[in-house]
Amino acid sequence: MAGGGTGAAMQGRSFLDLSDAGGDAIAAMIGDAQTRKAARFDSSGGWPKGRADADAPLAGHVLGMIFEKNSTRTRVSFDIAMRQLGGSALILDAATTQLGRGESIADTARVLSRMVDAIMIRTDDHAKAQALAEHATVPVINGLTDRSHPCQIVADLLTVIEHGKPLPGLELAWLGDGNNVLHSLLEAAALMKFDIRVGAPEGYDPQDEFLAMARDAGCRVTVTRDAAEAARGADVVVTDTWVSMGQEHAEAKLAAMAPFQVDAALMALARPDARFLHCLPAHVGEEVSQEVFEGPQSLVFDEAENRIHAQKSILLWCHGKLSTG
Repeated sequence: MAGGGTGAAMQGRSFLDLSDAGGDAIAAMIGDAQTRKAARFDSSGGWPKGRADADAPLAGHVLGMIFEKNSTRTRVSFDIAMRQLGGSALILDAATTQLGRGESIADTARVLSRMVDAIMIRTDDHAKAQALAEHATVPVINGLTDRSHPCQIVADLLTVIEHGKPLPGLELAWLGDGNNVLHSLLEAAALMKFDIRVGAPEGYDPQDEFLAMARDAGCRVTVTRDAAEAARGADVVVTDTWVSMGQEHAEAKLAAMAPFQVDAALMALARPDARFLHCLPAHVGEEVSQEVFEGPQSLVFDEAENRIHAQKSILLWCHGKLSTG
């Protein structure tokens, strides 16, 4: 690192993918999130959202949040997570920072490392998150990249467990595009020992790297062109938007995806107590029907709320304040 000054040694650890933490740490995150979430609800009906947890473990800490893609849940949940941990957050975006005028990721990382205690980035290119982590001397968290979405999956696993479904041996069905969310689910399957059936049209499979990761860990992973085969007997059915922000050739993709819509008929093939997840925002009427999205099996808003609680525990792990023993 050029120059003197403070913060030359890495303080904490980065979280770019679930495997950066490992299965024991993911389990510890989920347990901590459950404990902290429960502690915020008392006889009065719950604390104000901005009130700090009793121990305020990140008091005085600041999270810098870099947004190169639009965001609702990631932006708000990380901000509220830091407030509940006793810290604060600030928002940076390409349009109003020097990143938008060509300053390098490396220089941005070195500058921010001297000004904040951790950095979260939401970007279109995983290599940017990797470069940020390489040059930063504070933890870097992947808030979403084109490769993976690990924070979302910690929240998803928390939601599944809250609703009485243990992870080992879970049967999860994915319908639609083999995207970044599915990549992180496959990584989670490898770490937490559950099985996945992927229903996707030809040409839209997940990356082989993630399929191999889950299979090498002993998980049963099936890729099928038949939506019914994917959904049959599933404990959890998951989908995502078919066309992400900035993607081209939308019409052809939508046509290919149409047979994989999660509707009532498809949910009826899953277990009677199956649950539906979607990371949002949803295009209701495309990847999911209105009946399923608003129905009793849907956990999409529990899932969204749980981004706060999951990210609190991720932040604590990054700062070395979460016991994984």
